[in-house]
Parts: sequence; structure tokens; C-alpha cells
Amino acid sequence: MPKKPVLLVVPALLLLLFPLVFSNPYILHMLILSMMWIILGVAWNLLGGFTGQVSYGHAAFFGTGAYATAILVKSGQPVAQAWWGLLVGGLAAVVLATFIGWICFRLRGPYFSLSALALSEVLRLVALNWKEVTNGAEGILFLPAFNDKGAYYYIVFALAAVTIFTIHRVMKSKLGFYFLAIREDQDAAESLGIDTTKYKLVSLMISAFFTGVAGSFYMNYMGFIDPGIVFDLSKISIMMILVTMLGGAATLWGPALGAVIYILVSEIFRVYVGSGHLVFFGVLIIVIILFFPNGIVGSILEAKGRRDRKTDGKDPKQVAA
Repeated sequence: MPKKPVLLVVPALLLLLFPLVFSNPYILHMLILSMMWIILGVAWNLLGGFTGQVSYGHAAFFGTGAYATAILVKSGQPVAQAWWGLLVGGLAAVVLATFIGWICFRLRGPYFSLSALALSEVLRLVALNWKEVTNGAEGILFLPAFNDKGAYYYIVFALAAVTIFTIHRVMKSKLGFYFLAIREDQDAAESLGIDTTKYKLVSLMISAFFTGVAGSFYMNYMGFIDPGIVFDLSKISIMMILVTMLGGAATLWGPALGAVIYILVSEIFRVYVGSGHLVFFGVLIIVIILFFPNGIVGSILEAKGRRDRKTDGKDPKQVAA
């Protein structure tokens, strides 16, 4: 078997077998949150890293996915109880993304970034004040579908795997080349006949879908949401950016590594320090920008590329010597 598939299959098998060997609820909880943040980081990276359209308000799609499913649960609809609510949450986020993207991507400059930021805050206020539907500040509380964390582990594992695989296939397709062309030079992309408005919108819709699915999963897993949780700017929107930048923007596995580091560091601060993890991450991002501007995975890939270029055309024995 080629080396690359082995490097992917072996960790995947270990993760699949993990709940069967280790049933500690606390460890499973940490892994579940890590994989949820992998989904969020990879989804944001498609738009912000690969397409170059930075969003400061992805909490809008996370919260929309969470509330779309929560409202179904509140009304007693079986669709949410049967976990099809995950799909509903993703589609609701896509509808919202289509609306905001269709308006903002026709303009140049920071309009989309600022509009997404404003949209997130507007939706938080709507959810806070539309008490008949959202229960306002009291939030929506319900009994989770499963008592066993192992069930949630396998669900979020499958969602993370589908997200990573889908983004990988997208970036290997013609769509991926369009996204990269838009990121590198939008004017040059348009001169080649690429409809930049259309493909920026497609990138946003894919990103919003998986973000909405993650929001719906969070609602089902935690059993409670309120506007201050799912539309939070610093803990959702900004952390998506930090997770991606930490691991490496425009890399497939960078956001995954950043998500794991984020969950571990946050939990260490929660247990031993009490607060201040956002300050720590701010300092960490400054260090990364100064010394590893492409993130951890990006810097590793860059170093590997330099090493490969040095060995290109030379005798490997001479290089090793």
C-alpha cells in the first residue's frame, strides 16, 4: 500500500476504535469538541484560506444552523429528532450565505468581511428579542437524543471525515483552481473568464453549509443553546480564524491541528488557570505570524519544499553526506 494512504488509514482506524477501548466521558468530550472545531476550521479555511475571502462573522452560519434545528426540536418535529436536523441546519446556513454573498460579492474591498460581522450581531439580537420562536435569552433546552457520548463521537467523526474529504475533492477539482485564482489575483481571474462573483458565492455556500451542520451538531450534543453562545463573536467567529491561522491557512490539515491545539489549551486554562486563554491565543498567533507566517503545517510544508528543491537533480548520497 502506498505511503500516503497508510498515513491516513491508520490514524482513522485508531480513532474509530478509541471509544471501544477508552470509555472515559471526559476524554470523549474533549475529542468530540476537537472534531467539531476541525469541521469549523476546515470550513472557514475554504473561504478565507483557499478563496481569500476573510469572514469575521461565521458565527452567523453556526448560530443559524443551531437555531434552525433547535426550533424544529422545540416544535416537536421528528426531522430534528432523527438527526436529519443536521442537514436542515446546513441548508438554513446556505440560504443565509446566498443572501449575504449575492449582495456583498458584487463589491470589492472589505464589504463582505464587515457585512458578515454585522450580520452575526444582527442575528444575535433577533434571536434575543424574538422570544416567541427562540425563547430569547432563556434559550432552548431539551433532552439530548443519546446518553452515551460514544454515539456523538461517531457522529461528529463521520461529519469531520466528510468535511475534510469534501473540501479536499473540491480543491482538487476545477472549482479549487478557480478559488485559488480568485485569491491570488481577482482581476487576472476575471480576465481569464472566471465569474469571480459566482465562484466566491459557491465557496461561501460550501463553507456555510458545513459551519451550519457543526452548529446543528453542537445544539444536539449540548442540549442547550442561547443567542450569546452560538452567535458569540470572540468564541466562535474569531476562534475559527485563530484555529486556521495557527495550524496553517490554505492547507488541508492545518485547521485540524489548530483545532486540537485550541481545545487542549482552552481546557488547560479552564482547569488550572481559570481564564485568559483568549489572551494566550492572541500572543500565540503573534508568535506564529513572526516566526511561522504560514502556520505550523504551512511552515512544515514550506520547509519540506525547500529541502526537495535542494535535492532536485542531485545525487541523494551526496546530499545525505
